[in-house]
Amino acid sequence: MDSKAVSWINGFIGVAIFAGSLPATRAAVLGFDPFFLTGARAAAAALLGAVLLTVLRAPRPQRADLPALFLVALGVVLGFPLLTALALQYVTSAHSIVFVGLLPLCTAAFGVLLAGERHRPAFWVCSLLGSAVVVGYAARDGLDASWQGDSLMLAAVVVCGLGYAEGARLSRRLGGWQVICWALLLSLPAMAAMAIWRWPSSFASVSLPAWLGFGYVSLFSMLLGFVFWYRGLAHGGIAAVGQLQLLQPFMGLALAAALLGEAVSIGMVLVTLGAVLCVAGARRFAS
Repeated sequence: MDSKAVSWINGFIGVAIFAGSLPATRAAVLGFDPFFLTGARAAAAALLGAVLLTVLRAPRPQRADLPALFLVALGVVLGFPLLTALALQYVTSAHSIVFVGLLPLCTAAFGVLLAGERHRPAFWVCSLLGSAVVVGYAARDGLDASWQGDSLMLAAVVVCGLGYAEGARLSRRLGGWQVICWALLLSLPAMAAMAIWRWPSSFASVSLPAWLGFGYVSLFSMLLGFVFWYRGLAHGGIAAVGQLQLLQPFMGLALAAALLGEAVSIGMVLVTLGAVLCVAGARRFAS
C-alpha cells in the first residue's frame, strides 16, 4: 500500500474518532462546567501524553518549535474544546454540524497560508461543494437563531483549522503523536489551573453519560484521534486529507443510529454519498 493511501486511512480513522467529540461534549457539559471540562480533559490527556513521551523516549522539540506548539495548543487543546463546550450550552450537537461543514475549508485555507500548499481550481470547487452539501443538509430544517452559540462555534472552527494545519506542518518533522503530546504537556500548567479554578464542590450529581462523555473527550478526542489525524495530514496533504472532515457529521449520525436506535433517512444516505464524491474529487485534484 502506497504512502498516500496510508495517509488517507490514518486521516479517516482520526475523523471517525472525532465524530463522537461533539455528542460526547454535549453529554459532558450537562454535568460539568465548560471551563472545568476543558481544563480537566486536557490535563488528563497531558498526563497520558507524558507517559508516552517518557516510555518511548521521544526527543525534546527544538526551541524553534515552541511557537508552533503553542499555536497547536491554542487551537486544539484550549480553543476548540472550550469554545465548543461553551457553544453547546446554547445549541444542540446537531446544530453544530453546520459549522463542522466549514472546517475542511478552514483547514485547507490555513494549509495554504502556513504550509504553502497549492491546489488546482477543481480541488477548491470540490471543497466548496462538499461544504455546501454538509451545511445544506444540517440546515434543512431551519436554523434556530442563537448568536452566542453560533459565534462561539464559528470561532471554534477558525482556531481548530489553525491548530490542525500548524500541527500537521510540525508533524512532518516531529511526528504526529509527538506533536499532540508536547502541545498537551506545554499547556498542562494552564489547563490544570483552569480545572482547579472551576473544580466542582461535589461530583455526586454528575450522571453516568456525563462521565462517559468526559472520558471520551479526554482519551479519544484529545489524544488518540490526533495521533492518526496529524499523521494523515502531514503525509497526505493538509488541504486534501482535511476534506475527510466532510464525512464527520454523517459518521456522528450513523453512530447515533447504531447506539441510540435513531432512524437513518434516505436523504441522509444520499447526502453522505454526495459528500463522499466531493472527498473523492478533492483527492483526485489535490496537487
